[in-house]
Amino acid sequence: MQSKKKTSASLHDEVLAQLRRMIYECELKPGSRIVERPLCEQLKVSRTPLREAFKVLASEGLIELLPNCGARVAQLLEKDLRDALEVMGAIEGLAGELAAARASDDLIAEIRALHYQMYAHYLRRELPEYFRLNQAIHQRIVEAAGNPVLEAQYSLLSRRVARARYVVNRLDEERWSRAMKEHDLILDCLMRRAGPELREVLRAHLMNKLASLLDHLPKPEPAPAARSAGKPRTPVVAENGVQHVESSETVAATPVSAK
Repeated sequence: MQSKKKTSASLHDEVLAQLRRMIYECELKPGSRIVERPLCEQLKVSRTPLREAFKVLASEGLIELLPNCGARVAQLLEKDLRDALEVMGAIEGLAGELAAARASDDLIAEIRALHYQMYAHYLRRELPEYFRLNQAIHQRIVEAAGNPVLEAQYSLLSRRVARARYVVNRLDEERWSRAMKEHDLILDCLMRRAGPELREVLRAHLMNKLASLLDHLPKPEPAPAARSAGKPRTPVVAENGVQHVESSETVAATPVSAK
């Protein structure tokens, strides 16, 4: 029985990891419907572990569950990204300041070792491996702060911003290079135990990532001139014998036969 539970937990983790990767790498594109049957065949799993994974991904903001019709990959929206990364920047900045004062020499040595492993993956352009170590470094810094409340808030938000942190390095090679240099600064501040400086470096690291990501998001189309002037929008669409006329203030429905 215990063996079955472990197998089930292992399968759950494996499906989750595969789906996250597919979303991060845009194999499942933002806004696209997730069709269960071909995905089950691709991952070689039944619908039960897939649907269990969907619940976790929805809690992380990666997908939206649709009533009676499966799920859809969530869009990366400017306001959501800005709100989340502003808060994460504040959390990581405070964590860095506390960690500089409280981290043991052994933990700083561990973070240093992770940093150079990550740098090796950066040089080989191995983004998944780089990202895994990148997240481990940020996690260790938060743990080194020695504040369980701060760690809980970080854990709550970290999965919600992980896709943004991954995607920006995939989209922007120059940003990835700058991020690596920023990590050199992060390590330097931590080893010197320069808490206030580390706080600002970590916060700027997140804000720079946000700025780069927003540069790569599709820009919203400007509203038509007629709409901004409050005039009815054209063309008019007839549907089921009713003609719908939209303006910026009202939506009127007029029977076609009444014209």
